[in-house]
Amino acid sequence: MVHAPCLLLLLLLPLLRVSAATPEPCELDDDNFRCVCNFTDPQPDWSSAFQCMTAVEVEIRGGGRSLEQFLKGANADPKQYADLVKTLRLRRLTVGAAQVPTLLLIAFLRVLGYSRLKELTLEDLEVTGTPPPQPLEAIGPALSTLSLRNVSWTTGGSWLAELQQWLKPGLEVLNIAQAHSLAFSCAQLRTFPALKTLDLSDNPELGERGLIAALCPHKFPVLRDLALRNAGMQTPNGVCAAIAAAGVQPHSLDLSHNSLRAAAPGSPACEWPSALSSLNLSFAGLEQVPKGLPAKLSVLDLSCNRLNRGPRADELAGVTNLILDGNPFLDPGPSKQQDVHQEDSMTSGVVAACAGSALTVGMSGTLALLRGAGGFA
Repeated sequence: MVHAPCLLLLLLLPLLRVSAATPEPCELDDDNFRCVCNFTDPQPDWSSAFQCMTAVEVEIRGGGRSLEQFLKGANADPKQYADLVKTLRLRRLTVGAAQVPTLLLIAFLRVLGYSRLKELTLEDLEVTGTPPPQPLEAIGPALSTLSLRNVSWTTGGSWLAELQQWLKPGLEVLNIAQAHSLAFSCAQLRTFPALKTLDLSDNPELGERGLIAALCPHKFPVLRDLALRNAGMQTPNGVCAAIAAAGVQPHSLDLSHNSLRAAAPGSPACEWPSALSSLNLSFAGLEQVPKGLPAKLSVLDLSCNRLNRGPRADELAGVTNLILDGNPFLDPGPSKQQDVHQEDSMTSGVVAACAGSALTVGMSGTLALLRGAGGFA
């Protein structure tokens, strides 16, 4: 974490080694807009990051090494650098590939609290150790977007609550992928009063039970967009129940890239969020249109599934925009030639169709599409 563009480097300046013989690991584009650092050298020249001071977007990776050596500077008072940090153009920062003591991470956030940073991404990090005492008020950055991918925490399910207390309120987008723990300590978690987008995609072990643990009730009062791509979801009904238990009212729900199956006979009907207007069920392995879909949808994406027939009018509910491309019934060609090769041919045809642009039709065009495809029940 200490590699941020000159921010924490200012705290750690006495520890930096400068070597003119070592190639600089940081590259700044000609417009002074984007700066990328990759400290993979056995003896990295950390001071190279100073050239990122003028950049708006900065990406810094630590080569997988431990940053424990920099703990000596973690107790420095960041106020002495406040005026300089306020002048930086930095808006988007990505930090990754390192082992970071929690105290160093907190020192890093304290320095960023004086910046104009809006988007922070942490990737491939191992955060170790116990956090410091809770601050009286959030003194970290006022982020609009926080993205975490493959970040592990020794504090288990309390990690989000501990991280949250160092961020100023106002976070609007939270992305968490490849998480080691999404069973949040809901009692410790504060409300996210401005969070509109929660993306828990690329957590294939999450599942519907895990979703119930992650969606802490009443912590996301203004949530509008919920993304659960490749998140181990099994049935639309199971997701619906988890959402209802959390008391959230998303306007859009993305369940694409999950292996979905129909609900078991006799399962209770799903009470979908009343505000839901967009549902993405693409790449879900569906062989038929799921029953009990929301009564009113602006967008229903069923592309790249295994539908052998088009949906009936009574299955469309109130859908006004229907996306069906990439399904076998729209591309019967080679998959009909030989039954023995039907499965492989069908799959290849779907993939080919899905590589193109989506076919989206309004409700007035939906009935024409159904008639044109022929033979719909």
